[in-house]
Amino acid sequence: MKIVALPLLITFLQSPACLSVTVSSSKPKVEVHEHTDAVLACEFRTEKDQNPRIEWKKRGKGVTFVYFDGKFSESYARRAKIEGATMTIHSVTQKDSGEYRCEVTASQDHVNLGETTVSLNVLVPPHVPACEVPGSVFAGSGLELVCKDKLSVPPATYRWYKDNRALTASADSPYSMDTHKGTLKFKSVSKADSGMYRCESSNSAGAPKSCVAQQLKVIEYQLSLTTLIAGAAGLFLLIFMCCLGVCLCRRRGCCKREKTAKSSKSYSSPPPPPPPPTRNFKNYKHTQSFMI
Repeated sequence: MKIVALPLLITFLQSPACLSVTVSSSKPKVEVHEHTDAVLACEFRTEKDQNPRIEWKKRGKGVTFVYFDGKFSESYARRAKIEGATMTIHSVTQKDSGEYRCEVTASQDHVNLGETTVSLNVLVPPHVPACEVPGSVFAGSGLELVCKDKLSVPPATYRWYKDNRALTASADSPYSMDTHKGTLKFKSVSKADSGMYRCESSNSAGAPKSCVAQQLKVIEYQLSLTTLIAGAAGLFLLIFMCCLGVCLCRRRGCCKREKTAKSSKSYSSPPPPPPPPTRNFKNYKHTQSFMI
């Protein structure tokens, strides 16, 4: 039985099904800082084909070629190199982040295509955040200060400062902070909240960055809100009463009589035209006769 099984094992090992290309990566996830080199490892093994075709592609909204037919695409031509099937990209930026696929085609092998995937994450240090701080606000009103750094990778966390002192939110503080969204919220600001405010963004890729401090001025009301509402209601009522009085006057004819009297005083009739001239027949002399 053993003698029969041995030739079958040798035949199976020599069968075309074993002649296949295998592709793998020793580092399928790569994280590098911006403006440094990224090495995307791709190792392969073939059974027969000693000169396989190597391709690199990048997945995004679609699939784009990075390395094809022995050449790099235009955007990688001057800043990338390949050794075996391993690709190195020099001076990477955030745009280079993504998923790359290494494909090896060995036409002489039975299974002639193998592939592996390598993800590249480019770390970007904090940038100067955009800070939104109003110049002035009325006391008693709500307020939200906003801080945002859209470029840092991984996403930045935020801290707010008032007069160069870090703010820490607690149950007793009149404000609340969201370190991930970069917001500083006041339910009701007071005169004590006036000061110079700035925000700082930070992540693990580099040193923190801060925006320029901006002045916040809290203006106190000279009149209470209730007084202002009462004054506005009184003004509205006064205007309404005036309009009502004018309407009643017109209905009773007071306004019409007064206008008629005024118009009769100001109007005067024009003088009569002069009478036509009369002829004096007594002094008329016949100077010429004529016949019909």
